[in-house]
Amino acid sequence: MALDPQAKFLLEQMEAMGAPAMNTLTPEEARLTTDFSALAGEPEEVGKVENKTIPGPEGEIPVRIYTPEGDGPFPALVYYHGGGWVIGNLDTVEVPCRMLANRANCVVVSVDYRLAPEHKFPAAADDSYAAAKWVVENSASIQVDPNRIAVGGDSAGGNLAAVVAQMARDKKEIRLAYQMLIYPVTNHSYATESYTENADGYLLTKDSMVWFWNHYLRSEEDGKNPYASPLQANDLSGLPPALVLTGEFDPLRDEGEAYAERLREAGVQVEATRYDGMIHGYFWMPGALGQGKKAIEQAASALKQAFQGSVASK
Repeated sequence: MALDPQAKFLLEQMEAMGAPAMNTLTPEEARLTTDFSALAGEPEEVGKVENKTIPGPEGEIPVRIYTPEGDGPFPALVYYHGGGWVIGNLDTVEVPCRMLANRANCVVVSVDYRLAPEHKFPAAADDSYAAAKWVVENSASIQVDPNRIAVGGDSAGGNLAAVVAQMARDKKEIRLAYQMLIYPVTNHSYATESYTENADGYLLTKDSMVWFWNHYLRSEEDGKNPYASPLQANDLSGLPPALVLTGEFDPLRDEGEAYAERLREAGVQVEATRYDGMIHGYFWMPGALGQGKKAIEQAASALKQAFQGSVASK
């Protein structure tokens, strides 16, 4: 397919602005200069938004809780933002989180996990798991049904959602109903066709991903750990049903689709969709990309179905 006209226009605008490449910046500079909020559109009203901190393995974790209109208990989505484990925050995903809360009629708990390189692997994964566990254990206090809790995220957040699903299965402390993986990072490797085809010119570059991974990992050895590279897990059976969305012009396309395939082979129920013509980051950009809005609608619909299925199987 050709590049989506809206995505093409966006890339041309960004090129004209002449912003420096992510991999030439320090993490601090990258955090200050990377802001896609103008592409998200206007935030929708939701029933209630609450900022709070919850206990984490190394101190408090900030979270933002979006509660839809109506009476609970609601199902919940624990959401992890993208940004290569180095950039991004709760504001980055404000618009998608509100849209998901309204459309899936669920509480969304957005998690501000610790970032690298100040906090390298496994800090983000440990915080992400702690947040999911907190939601299960404190469900009554936030109007949530503990039997209908999903994890989800985009890019590095999709990586963390996949990892939390594996941790939950391995630790056997909590049970998750679903995993929503939006163009997830699944493997510390750059050997795929999509890395070659989309190395440059489509927002997320290969050089940026190398920069992100190098900040996140303590060593090459860490990259082989399934809690960093979920695709490298020996066994993917017993994981919750999954939605995996990818983009055609995204270096991460093939590893996301490979993870969906591995899940299927392990007997996990999977809905996988490639958004043709799309670049990385479209889930953050429903205000500028029609397909971004469509992806959020699809994710909300998949969540809704999964939550209904969890009620039926209780």
